[in-house]
Amino acid sequence: MSSNVVVLDNGGGLVKAGIGGERDPTYVVPNCTARPPSSKKWLLGDQLLSPTEDLTSATLRRPFDRGHLINPELQSSLWAHLFSSSHLNIHPPSSSLLLTQPLFTLPSIERYVDEIVFEEFNFRSLFVADSPSLVHLYEASRRPYGLVSKAQCSLVVDCGFSFTHAAPVFQNLTLNYGVKRMDLGGKALTNYLKELVSYRSINVMDESFIMDDVKEKLCFVSLDVQRDLTIARRPGNDNVFRCTYVLPDGVTYMRGFVKDPDQAKRYLDLDHKSHSYPAGEKGSINDKPQDKRTIDLTKNEFSLTNERFLVPEMIFRPADLGMNQAGLAECIVRSVNSCHPHLHPVLYESIILTGGTTLFPRFAQRLEKELRPLVPDEYQVKITTQEDPILGVWRGGSLLASSPDFESMCVTKAEYEELGSARCRRRFFH
Repeated sequence: MSSNVVVLDNGGGLVKAGIGGERDPTYVVPNCTARPPSSKKWLLGDQLLSPTEDLTSATLRRPFDRGHLINPELQSSLWAHLFSSSHLNIHPPSSSLLLTQPLFTLPSIERYVDEIVFEEFNFRSLFVADSPSLVHLYEASRRPYGLVSKAQCSLVVDCGFSFTHAAPVFQNLTLNYGVKRMDLGGKALTNYLKELVSYRSINVMDESFIMDDVKEKLCFVSLDVQRDLTIARRPGNDNVFRCTYVLPDGVTYMRGFVKDPDQAKRYLDLDHKSHSYPAGEKGSINDKPQDKRTIDLTKNEFSLTNERFLVPEMIFRPADLGMNQAGLAECIVRSVNSCHPHLHPVLYESIILTGGTTLFPRFAQRLEKELRPLVPDEYQVKITTQEDPILGVWRGGSLLASSPDFESMCVTKAEYEELGSARCRRRFFH
């Protein structure tokens, strides 16, 4: 019964937790704990989302690092907070757990997780799923007459917090031999934005929560980087990318905000207007001294210009930033080429984007623009963005948890105690 199944999409950045069979998770909270400088108390889960908490320069601890669980004790305490009577209010011994786990998780980490699930929380049974198969399941159920459902095949591109995967899925199973990974995700983009802002205006290297907010509200994907770099050099109001972010002051407001939201959206007009350049301006930087003093540090705010599109550019052209990695389009082509040739046309026509990083404006348009020249002309390229890329994996898990044969797919506590972690885990192998 799905009412007794806890669905936990345990991401490196966010935990999505709720009861199987529901459309949305009950909680979507940061998978970390933080301590503000003015406090001795560590805040966790929903406490970090409180509008009264000032998280400026907060010390941060995460159970995940580079996509791997490195602190099981911390993860256990975060789960305990979520499962408590004041939150999900579940009784683990009479509940099953559907847990998502990153692809290619090390056996030692799997053992830790099984110990937490069965020995600390005493769950009745466990099913471990990977994100791509759940995304595929959800999208196939949403469009029963669509290509994903008919062909039972898709290519799931998951741009998460720690890394990005291009994963072919066939008949609800992720084809591990075809999975390609980029060691780039939301965290790396936030760190790059921190470096750019700290170098150019104000030191924000310790401001993870604030810079996440800046990235989510102000960054976008460029469809023409050379054009946009030229426009970004314009002085003053002629620069349609310039916008200002106000940092929290810890007194009147605890959260940062965009100073002028309308100004921040001016770049959207670029697609509808042809921009002409005054003579002599194209490609030149205005070096008048007064233009360098546009940022008044006493006001606790900073301006962004080309940072807004240079940060997401990492996903598409990491080599331009000195990273020895292929871009997302090439990653997808390598993934498809690892599969049987008969699957190639259907994989290119059923690309599904999921994960919070795909929420940048124009992400899908840019990916199609990069991908099309790399794909044989006789194949169509069709990219679908999930209605809510952050919740797509959880919704697939909720759907699976409510299926009649879910319990028979799980490993029970008795089986775990009798056979051990490694033998039980074989049931989840694909």
